[in-house]
Amino acid sequence: MGKRCHRNRNRSTRRAIYCLNHGCYIDSVSQKYPLFADRAGQLQERGMSRRSAVILLHNNATVLLEGEWLEAFWCEQCQQTKWYRIRKVDKHRYIPSIAPRELWLQVDGVAYPLGNAFVGEFTRRKAAGLRI
Repeated sequence: MGKRCHRNRNRSTRRAIYCLNHGCYIDSVSQKYPLFADRAGQLQERGMSRRSAVILLHNNATVLLEGEWLEAFWCEQCQQTKWYRIRKVDKHRYIPSIAPRELWLQVDGVAYPLGNAFVGEFTRRKAAGLRI
């Protein structure tokens, strides 16, 4: 017969992102939400000089942070969904960390999972129809 055709046999590989508590693979349950910088300090944290950061933000209201995003993952062992900040180090390496509250202010198109970060507990309870 003939050789097996290996064309179109490239299958996507799972991203190597693991639970911080158990070390097991975690499954994505959301889309990627890219992070944006709107202050010079955010760019300086990523290695840019202050002068370059100020000039860049003067010309643009926000700057996309390449290789960084928020994404929700399900852990089979934790039995819960958690939001992670993912940083892509190279082609197949990622650094996950739990997404801190202030990162939600740098994302476009997603609501903070525990409600609006600017709304106080009193207002949140009233909106939910609960007594205080």
